[in-house]
Amino acid sequence: MLGFLHKRGQKKCTQAPLSIILELPRNKERIGAACTMNFTMNLPGLKGVKVTKMEEREDFIALHVEMPRTPHRCPSCGERTERIHDYRIQKVQHLKLFERWVYLFYRKRRYACRCGKRFVEKACFVERYQRQTVEWNQAFRLRLIQGKNFTDTANQFQTSVTTAMRRFDQLAAPLVKKVDHLPPRIAIDDYKGDTNAGKYQVIIADADTRKPLDILPDRKADTLKRYLQEKGHHVKTVVMDLSYTFKSAVQKALGHPLIIGDPFHFCRYIYWALEGVRRRVQKAFHPYHRKRCKRIKHLFQKEREGLDDKQKKKMERYLELSPDLREAYELKEHFRQWYQEAKMQGREGRMSEVKQGLYAFYRRVEASPLKEFHRAIQTLKNWQTEILNSFAFGLNNGFIEGLNNQTKVIKRNAFGFRRYDRLRSRILLHHQFKHQTFGVG
Repeated sequence: MLGFLHKRGQKKCTQAPLSIILELPRNKERIGAACTMNFTMNLPGLKGVKVTKMEEREDFIALHVEMPRTPHRCPSCGERTERIHDYRIQKVQHLKLFERWVYLFYRKRRYACRCGKRFVEKACFVERYQRQTVEWNQAFRLRLIQGKNFTDTANQFQTSVTTAMRRFDQLAAPLVKKVDHLPPRIAIDDYKGDTNAGKYQVIIADADTRKPLDILPDRKADTLKRYLQEKGHHVKTVVMDLSYTFKSAVQKALGHPLIIGDPFHFCRYIYWALEGVRRRVQKAFHPYHRKRCKRIKHLFQKEREGLDDKQKKKMERYLELSPDLREAYELKEHFRQWYQEAKMQGREGRMSEVKQGLYAFYRRVEASPLKEFHRAIQTLKNWQTEILNSFAFGLNNGFIEGLNNQTKVIKRNAFGFRRYDRLRSRILLHHQFKHQTFGVG
C-alpha cells in the first residue's frame, strides 16, 4: 500500500502520513475541496465546519477551519447583515486525532451592520471567550470526575491544574445531588479528611441502598444535630459505631430513634482486651519467647477451628507459659461462639436466647481476674441495647467502611485536599458516576 511513497535509494516508509490516512489528494490546490467534500470521517464537534487546510506539524495537527458565510442578526438593532468587516485568526485547542493533539486555526469573521455595530459570527464548536472547543470542555469535565487527580487530568489534556480545579468546581455545583430529606434508615461514620473545615468529616449514607448521601464538615455533636433536625424528619433507624457524640446528637435531634451498634466496633473491644493481656504477660517471658510470642500474635486472633496443627502447637506453647493468657484466649473463644450463634438466633427472632448468651458471657468474665476484660464488658453493658438491635435487625456499617476506604484512596491520589467543599464534591461525584464509563480522554 505504501510502496509508491519511497524513492530510489531510499527505504520504504514505515508509517503513513496523516494525509494518506485521511485520503487527501497530494495536489495542494485541491486540498480545500477535498477536506470539505471527501472526508472519510466526521470529526467530533466539527459538524458543519468548513476545513480549508490541514497541516501535520511536529507535535500536533493544525486544521484551518471557518464557518459558512450566513446572514447574522445584529445584536444592537436586530437587522440581518452579510457584510463582512474583517477576519481574525483564533487558535483553539481540540481533542486528539490519531494520538496527536489537534489545534484549530479558526478564521473568524466579524460582521458590520448599517447601524455601525461590529460583531463576531456565531460558531458552533467554540464558545465566546474560550480557547478550547466545546467538545474538549465536555471531555475534560467528564474526565475530572473519574480521573486520578487534578494534576494528572490537567497533564492529560495539556492545561493547567488551576484550570482543572476551576472547571471541576463549575461542574460539581449543578451535578452534586442535594439532600432535601433523609431516608428512614441511615448509617453514619467519620473519616479523616484533613481539610480546612476540620480534621475529621462525617459521611451519611442510606442503610438500605448503601449509597452515600451527604458529608458534614466536622464530627461535632452540634453540627450533626442541626443537620438531622433540618433533614431527618423521616429518620427512624440510625446505624453507627459506639460513639457517645453521635448518640447524643441523634437523640437530641430525633428524639429516641432506633440506634443500631455496628458489630465490628463492639467486637473489637474483646479482641483489644485479649491483645492487652498478651502484651502484659509477655513482658515476663524470656526475651526469646517474648519475640516469638509477638510474631505469632495473629494466631490468638483467629478462631480455633481455623488453625492447622502446626499453628496450634505454636500457640499452645505460649498458652502454657501464662494462665492469664490462656484464660483471655478462652474468653475470646467464648465470645466468638456466642456471636456466631447470636447471628443465627437473631435472624430467627430468638432474641431472648441472644440476651441470655450475652449474660452468660458477662458472668464468666466477672469470675475471671482479668481487668482488661472487665473494662471491655463494661462498654458492652453501656451499649447493650444497641448491640442487641444489631442482631434483631441485621444492619451494620460494613459498607460505609468501604466508602471510607475509597475516600482514603481518592485523598491519597490527590496528596490531600485543602478545601472541604472540593473533597466533598469529589467523593459524592465519584460514587454517583462510578458505574458509568466515559469514552473520552
